[in-house]
This record gives sequence, structure tokens and C-alpha cells, in this order.
Amino acid sequence: MADELTQVTSQKPRKIWDGALKMVKGENTTQLVEQFTAEMTLVAEGLCEDQSKLRRETDQRLTEEDRRIQRLESQIQMLENTIDEERAQRDRELTETRNRLAALEKKAEKVEKTPEKKEKRYLIRDLTWLVGIAAGAWVIVTIINAIVK
Repeated sequence: MADELTQVTSQKPRKIWDGALKMVKGENTTQLVEQFTAEMTLVAEGLCEDQSKLRRETDQRLTEEDRRIQRLESQIQMLENTIDEERAQRDRELTETRNRLAALEKKAEKVEKTPEKKEKRYLIRDLTWLVGIAAGAWVIVTIINAIVK
């Protein structure tokens, strides 16, 4: 009887162990592994597709931003060229006005030497001032127009 008791006692933990293994392993372990693998593959494919879509959208937005930057740089360059042209034109006109003023001053000096032409001298001086004021006003208006554009 002691042998039987030892045998029954040693079989009981063995049965418990086998039962626990059977519950953990299950009879359809292969099927569960395949199902898990299929689901994880589906998730991985979905993540890959989402990442590809995001990459395409990012590339498209970067391309659009590059185009906008190029347009803005082109507009800035065009404005700088216009400003330079206006500045050069203003400088030429100012130089021309100064030359005319100098010529008028020389004529005025010659007229001053002759006493009978005092009235003409004052007239030329007044005209010189008027031309200078008109030229200055024109230059200011041109600068304002260039800035406003």
C-alpha cells in the first residue's frame, strides 16, 4: 500500500502539471500563433502605408513651400531692381538739374556785370530758385511713388 500511495501521490502532481501545460499550450497553439502573426502583419502593413502617405504629403508641402519661396525671392529681386532703376533715374535728373542751375548761375553772373540788365538778373535768379524748387519737389514725388509701389 505504501507503494500505491507513493505512486498516487507522485501521479497527482504530474497530472496537475500536464493539465497546466495543456491549458497554457492549448491544443490550437499553432492556429493562435498564425492568427497573431496575421494580425501583426496587418498592423505593420497599415503603419507602413500611413508612414508612406505622410512622407508623400510632407514632400508635397515642401515642394509647395519651395515654390512660394522662389516666387517671393523673385518679387523681392524685381522690387530691388525697380528701386535701383528709380534711384539711378533720380540721380541723373538731379545731376542734370544741378548742371542747369550752374549754367544759369554763370549766365546770372555775366548779367550782373552789366548794370542795365539788373532786372534780368533778378528774373534769372528767381527763375533759378523756382526751377530748383520744382526739381526738388519732383524728386520727392518720384521717391514717394517708388516707395509706395
